[in-house]
Amino acid sequence: MRSLNRTISREVARRFLLAHHGLRGREHAPGAPGVRALLARLRCIQLDPLDAVGTNADLVAIARLDDVSRGDVYRHLLPTHAFEHFAKERCLLPASAFAHYRAQAVETPWWRLGERLKRLEPGVLERVLDEVRARGPITAAGLTDQGRVEALDWSGWKGTGRVTSMALEVLWTRCQVVVAGRGARGVRHYDVPERALPDHHDAEAGAPFADWALRERVEAAGLLPCASGPWWSMLSSLRNGPEVEALVYAGALEAVTVEGANARYLAPAGFLDRLEALEAAVEPDDTLRVLGPLDPMVWCRALVHHVFDFEYVWEVYKPAEQRRWGWYVCPLLHRGRFVGRFEGHTEGGQVVVDTLWTEPGARVDRRAFKRALARLSLPTGKSNAGERKGRRFSKPQ
Repeated sequence: MRSLNRTISREVARRFLLAHHGLRGREHAPGAPGVRALLARLRCIQLDPLDAVGTNADLVAIARLDDVSRGDVYRHLLPTHAFEHFAKERCLLPASAFAHYRAQAVETPWWRLGERLKRLEPGVLERVLDEVRARGPITAAGLTDQGRVEALDWSGWKGTGRVTSMALEVLWTRCQVVVAGRGARGVRHYDVPERALPDHHDAEAGAPFADWALRERVEAAGLLPCASGPWWSMLSSLRNGPEVEALVYAGALEAVTVEGANARYLAPAGFLDRLEALEAAVEPDDTLRVLGPLDPMVWCRALVHHVFDFEYVWEVYKPAEQRRWGWYVCPLLHRGRFVGRFEGHTEGGQVVVDTLWTEPGARVDRRAFKRALARLSLPTGKSNAGERKGRRFSKPQ
């Protein structure tokens, strides 16, 4: 890493993160155009199936856009404008990124691809791909049953035991099929790229994948920790490699520290000039924002704690008796400050607050919070899987 790192104040780091992540004011058009512009801006939107008050993808969009409801992220992006693949875990990615993933897919070590291939008989991938090409978009359940296979066991987590579904996982990892839509309860519909991504399926990647992916991850994080962590995910093998140092020396990335801490971060080149331009172009608003647990703003909990004095832990995988707050707790961001957190669930399409915690020295504006909950509620007459899922988990004692 370049020895001469730029040091910025906590205040500058806070301002940059807010502006970079689009949490300062409304920047994009409402509705579908805004969702597409937002994905291009964020580089990726992390996916998670849990839906207590909206999936993580819903929460990311609703925190930043007007005229967007739960489920609109998929409706406005799939197919044509986006595809799903691994970035920071499973994410929605802009269609323009597909060429880079397709070029890398033949060498990918991601997601235990080799173990899946060992379990599949010769010819099954071709049969499943041919059927998707002939009948897609189609769900895994809609495809011809190819029999059973030994499921993968990841420390107690069982994968699929269906040959057809495992073949789809391989084809999807290799970018030979893509997710072209999501149905009820998030069920994936698969199709071939030439139909789902007509303007991007045969584009050339250009830059080497490692260089491109590192720059994209830094853009997604704003300040990407150099330390190991989930923010590196599929790029963890590059963290200490020559590519990072080369990009810093070339001026494509900047090495940064924040006053009061020794941790190093990677920032986009010219990020301070970008901050000045964003603050000049975007008026701060008075929206209280409910952030998803996997929102890029809170990827690095230590950075958030240092810069915003806000301690956030997602306790969804902890036993109830070990939770400090709750199962699916979302941070509340208002006027550039984390003012609290809340846990809720959905009843009849409306978000119901289970518990609201206010940060020491802060105040949660009740009217602004009520408006935030209204944005998360579903239109009259609609329900969601979260109403069922939320009740399957015990509440903290």
